[in-house]
Amino acid sequence: MAGWILRLLVVLGLLGSAWVHLVVWLDWASSTPVVGPLFLVNVVAGVVIAVAVLLWRSWPPALAAIGFGAATLLAYLLSVTVGFFGVQEQFATSEEVWGVITEAGCIVFGAALLAVRDRRRVAA
Repeated sequence: MAGWILRLLVVLGLLGSAWVHLVVWLDWASSTPVVGPLFLVNVVAGVVIAVAVLLWRSWPPALAAIGFGAATLLAYLLSVTVGFFGVQEQFATSEEVWGVITEAGCIVFGAALLAVRDRRRVAA
């Protein structure tokens, strides 16, 4: 049961991040040379990894979700501090807040999903 709840939370984090990046891409990022295409990659990757987490009950999708959340959060952290390919964010919009929440969720719940899997394997 805990595994399914964690799996659902990971999927919600992935799809939430994908949605935020699509909204921002439609708003302003589509006209930004490097960041715009990276936002689209984030949208597609979030959806693909979410499907994998739902359908493939193994460790690679959970690890991919953690990597997705960490890479996206790192890129955002760079954009807030030193800039990221010419984009300087200020943590001022609801999209930025939801992006941080969903990406942190990918990391936390993805790690918990891996831990539950490992615990079950040791118990068996």
